[in-house]
Amino acid sequence: MKPTLLVLAAGMGSRYGGLKQMDPMGPHGETVLDYSVFDAIRSGFGRVVFIIREDFAEAFKQSVGARFADRIQVDYVFQKLSDLPAGFSVPEGREKPWGTAHAVRAARDAVKEPFAVINADDFYGRDAYARAAEFLIKEANNPDAMAMVGYPLENTLSDYGTVNRGICKVDASGALAEVEEYVNIGREDDGHVRGVGLNGERRVIPTGSPVSMNFWAFNPVFFAQLEEAFVKFMAESGTQPKSECYIPTVVDQLIREGKARCAVLQTTGSWFGVTYPDDKAFVVESIQKAIAAGEYPEKLS
Repeated sequence: MKPTLLVLAAGMGSRYGGLKQMDPMGPHGETVLDYSVFDAIRSGFGRVVFIIREDFAEAFKQSVGARFADRIQVDYVFQKLSDLPAGFSVPEGREKPWGTAHAVRAARDAVKEPFAVINADDFYGRDAYARAAEFLIKEANNPDAMAMVGYPLENTLSDYGTVNRGICKVDASGALAEVEEYVNIGREDDGHVRGVGLNGERRVIPTGSPVSMNFWAFNPVFFAQLEEAFVKFMAESGTQPKSECYIPTVVDQLIREGKARCAVLQTTGSWFGVTYPDDKAFVVESIQKAIAAGEYPEKLS
C-alpha cells in the first residue's frame, strides 16, 4: 500500500496577503505545491488529500488540484470551524479553526492508510519525501510508529519578519524527546535567535536546534490519539477566542505520556517557504538554482 500525502492548505496566508498556495513560483507558473506533489509522486506516494476550506474549494480545485488529476489520486476534505467532538460547540466570537491538529483531524474519515502531513506553502526538498515514504512503507505494520522530518532552525528563518516553529530536542537514540511550539521567532540585533514559548516568555533558542516544519509521518492510529488530545484541548482551552491546538504539541504530549516514540528523519534537502511577500523572490531564485543543478526538470508536466 502506497502512503498518502496530506496537505494542509486551508490557510488564507493572512501575513502574505492572499492565497499563497496558488501563487506561481516556478519558470512555467508552477506553485510550491506543484513541486511538493512532484516530489511525493517520485518518492512513492500514491494519493494526495488536500485539506481546504469550502469557501475557496472550487478555485483551489481548478487552480491547483486539477494539475495533478492525471498523475495521482486527488481527494479533498474540508476544515470546518463547526467540526468539533461531541459535547463541544463554537464559542461566541470565534472566527478561525483551532490550528494544525484540528486541520489533520478533518481527514479522520478520509485517510485509512499510512500518511505524511505537510504545509501547502513550504518547499521541503525531494530527500524529505523520500525519507518519509521509506519510513511509512517500512513501518506500515507498526501502528504506533511516527516520525518527523527536521531542519536546523537557522535554515528556516525569514529575513522579513518573525516565524512560528516547533523547537525540538532529540534523545541519545535519535528519537524526538520533546517539542515546544514557539511563536515570533527572529534573529535580533545581538545575533541571537529568540522566540516566545508556550509559557509566554521570550528567550534565546540555541543554534542548531532541530525544528519541526510540519512534515510528519503517521499511521492511521494517530487519528484516535489526536482525537483524545483534541478533546482534552477543547475542555481546557476551547473557549479562548484565539486558542490553537498544534500537531507538535499533540506529539509532545504523547511522548511525555509514554504513548509514542517519534523518529527524527534527518534530511539533506533544502527547506524554504513564503511567509511574507518579500520571501517570494528568494523562493523563486532557490527553485531556479535547483533546476540548474538538475534536481528538477525545467517544466514539471
